[in-house]
Amino acid sequence: MQKEMIEKIKNDPNYQELVSKRSSFSIKLTIVMLIVYFAFILTIAFEPSLLGAPLSNDSVTTVGIPVGMAVIFFAFILTGIYTKRANGEFDDLNNKIKESIKEK
Repeated sequence: MQKEMIEKIKNDPNYQELVSKRSSFSIKLTIVMLIVYFAFILTIAFEPSLLGAPLSNDSVTTVGIPVGMAVIFFAFILTGIYTKRANGEFDDLNNKIKESIKEK
């Protein structure tokens, strides 16, 4: 019984659409985050004076602090974007899959 249900789910077009869309979307977000993160790290490695410059003449805080915080904040934004889509479009597809399995 269990193997039959797994095969029904795998053959469901809604399931295939869900897997395809979710994988594609998560890979895109991962690539974007990696670009931002590695740009930050490579800037530190090859141009440290750029992020090491003070914010103003009297400031102890360097440019790197707000830029580093922006990288972290950007990660939170991407997480929110994924969560919003997962709770909307992906959950709708998941519910369609559940309903189609109940009908069979």
